[in-house]
Amino acid sequence: MSMPAALARRRNYAGPALFSYGFRPFFLGGAAWAALGILLWLPQYHGELQLPTALAPLDWHIHEMLYGYLAAVIAGFLLTAIPNWTGRLPINGAGLAALASLWVAGRVAILFSAKIGATAAALVDVGFLVIFAAVALREIIAGRNWRNLRVLVVLAILIVGNAVFHAEAIVHGAADYGVRIGIGAAIVLIMLVGGRIVPSFTHNWIARANPGRLPRPFSRFDAASLAVAAFALSVWVVAPRHVLAGVFLLAAGLMHVVRLARWAGDRTVADPLVLVLHVGYSFVPAGFLLVGAAILWPAIVPPSAGIHAWTAGAVGIMTLAVMTRASLGHTGQALQAGPATQAIYLCVVVAVLARIAAAFVPHIALLHIAALAWVAAFLGFVLVYGPPLTRVRRA
Repeated sequence: MSMPAALARRRNYAGPALFSYGFRPFFLGGAAWAALGILLWLPQYHGELQLPTALAPLDWHIHEMLYGYLAAVIAGFLLTAIPNWTGRLPINGAGLAALASLWVAGRVAILFSAKIGATAAALVDVGFLVIFAAVALREIIAGRNWRNLRVLVVLAILIVGNAVFHAEAIVHGAADYGVRIGIGAAIVLIMLVGGRIVPSFTHNWIARANPGRLPRPFSRFDAASLAVAAFALSVWVVAPRHVLAGVFLLAAGLMHVVRLARWAGDRTVADPLVLVLHVGYSFVPAGFLLVGAAILWPAIVPPSAGIHAWTAGAVGIMTLAVMTRASLGHTGQALQAGPATQAIYLCVVVAVLARIAAAFVPHIALLHIAALAWVAAFLGFVLVYGPPLTRVRRA
């Protein structure tokens, strides 16, 4: 289909606005689940609530943040990006509603897996990612957009991780490799996508509003940083306590500190919409350094500090940054972070810092601050961005 024809059919879409573009249901649903998941997790953690899931309490929390929330954001991002990459018509209407419904079915199935059976729940849950990946692959191949097939390779790793997670939980009663595979895939995806959008958006803003030093273009150093990080993550997935993993994680962390510094983030303080991307990406090297240090000096650095730097920090902040920016741009609003959006960013940063601090100082107050700030950030997204996501785009 030619670009003019695709654009005409996109304009002629007459269904509910929520299902006119992939980012709408998945960003909104993902944010709502990120908030609700923690609201359920906190009383579960204290033993005040028993969820009807076959997963162990901690495994349910980890799974729903990685393979529930993150999967939704990835789907929303790719369903919005792929039409721009290929010039093809975006998935919308009944097809998009079916995909979103399957994601919701996965969340319900996992939540009630003790009643419907762990295997049946796993099939529904993994089925969403498999079907979504097939749809994305079809669009990329049809558009001959070979360059972006590597993103689907990471998606395939996420699918494997989810399947392994369920298999471990069913056979052994707890997940292990499936957790690390999911985290590793998430960080690789952030390094790939973030490595494109952070310097690009920074370049555009500086060139327009703050002339001077610009982000360095992608170079051999970036390629080496990605290679070392991918190798470090691979070793960590297989042997999470091995000294080799610790050494390479530290090396990857230092390289990504330099990589981030090359993107001129210090010159973006005046624009929170760009600055938050740098803040979010900073937790990628922070995670590498903390996880590596926890392997080499376990008596000093707790393992959960680096894990939450990656998951709450890199994943949480980067996804919110992308969700807010994409939602503004694709609903016809100005690309500006107003007071409400800045409050969302502040809440998620507070949540991340409090959760990392709680790893070093295991005080219940820090966990409560982290949980409530996280809920405030994602519930804030639902309240602020829900209305424009569910109505027709501004002209």
